[in-house]
Amino acid sequence: MRASIAYTMSHSVPAAILGAWIAVGAHAPASANVITDWDEKAVAFLQPRMVPPVAYRAMAIVHIAMFDAVNSIEPLYQPYYAQYQVMGETSKDAAAAAAAGAVLTQLLPDISSEIQAALRNYLSAIPESDAKSNGVKLGDAVAAKTLEARDNDGSSTADAYRPVTTPGAYIPTALTVAPHWPDLAPFAMTSPSQFRPKPPIALESDQWAKDYNEIKELGAKNSSKRSPRQTEDARFWLLTGPLSTHPLHRQVAMRKEMSVIDSARFMAVITAAEADAMIAVLDAKYKYAFWRPITAIRNGDIDGNAATEREATWQPIDNTPMHPEYPCAHCIVSSAVASAVEAMLGTAEIPEVTMTSPTAPGVTHRWTNLHAYADEVSAARIAAGFHYRFSTVEGEEMGRQIGVHVVKTIMQPLRPTSAR
Repeated sequence: MRASIAYTMSHSVPAAILGAWIAVGAHAPASANVITDWDEKAVAFLQPRMVPPVAYRAMAIVHIAMFDAVNSIEPLYQPYYAQYQVMGETSKDAAAAAAAGAVLTQLLPDISSEIQAALRNYLSAIPESDAKSNGVKLGDAVAAKTLEARDNDGSSTADAYRPVTTPGAYIPTALTVAPHWPDLAPFAMTSPSQFRPKPPIALESDQWAKDYNEIKELGAKNSSKRSPRQTEDARFWLLTGPLSTHPLHRQVAMRKEMSVIDSARFMAVITAAEADAMIAVLDAKYKYAFWRPITAIRNGDIDGNAATEREATWQPIDNTPMHPEYPCAHCIVSSAVASAVEAMLGTAEIPEVTMTSPTAPGVTHRWTNLHAYADEVSAARIAAGFHYRFSTVEGEEMGRQIGVHVVKTIMQPLRPTSAR
């Protein structure tokens, strides 16, 4: 049973709150390893400093580097970017930590001293030896190769988004999120548009009227139709980015007591699925440029549908994200995570994982089923007033396709393996 709470809303996550959230939400068992340790560190470094699409790309690069480093030492899977020949004893812990630290230092130069301090502290727990030295050298080499491979992937393209307007007319001036992401090189997909969905439903349709009126009632800021649980979920999932997904797959890896190499592959595949999900959803969003509920409902008299009525002062539960509506980004990412984990484990049933959220203080959510997790996220975006039901359904379906595709495409076993 979840406790009733008073909510304090915030879009940003201050460092102190972030650290407390991670400490409470992770519940790390003894089976944590270098991969899960550096996943947690990377999320803490990246989450407050990058918008979600950029942060998911960064997390994928971190995990691919750790995977290729560890897989060079214990080559059980096809490499992603780099496969180095290892001579002599080489520490997996040192290699993975060095790879993650080097990638993060390059991606976050403003806090490089903080990252390097964390790396030195982590490496200090590993006894001095040739194995440690060799591991650090390997991690640095793999990180350099990985960063070089992603250097021209389109992420540094200038924002050239052109707002729709007429000469002399004022429009809101907030910048949209990652309008250049539809041109980003994917990690496993063949192109950003590989899983592009069909266009949004027609405004003249019965389905549009049904979904419009549902979110108008359920997603309003002070809705009387929303249950306490729906309000809790809506506020809980105002949290986005790696902080909203990585605790789940990190805990699965730990609860399953995966080895370092299997943890590395597991986490790298999932982060690649997350990153590709963001590329795919932004490709669709900017392709279709469909209006958000706050825009549609305040213009309900011009959509050509007699079953939709305008509400001039309608607001959602919080500020609407600054990118087009269709399809739901939070839905596609959570579904990609759930589907990738399910495809690798062979089941949607998982050991219990828990999460907390700084946007719903004092509340803990728990899951033992991956579908329940993804469905909760989707329903929460309707209750928050951000996404129509048809958009959440399409987002989940895209996520399922991407998650399975990534698992089948990259880092495949080199030979049949027994459970380790």
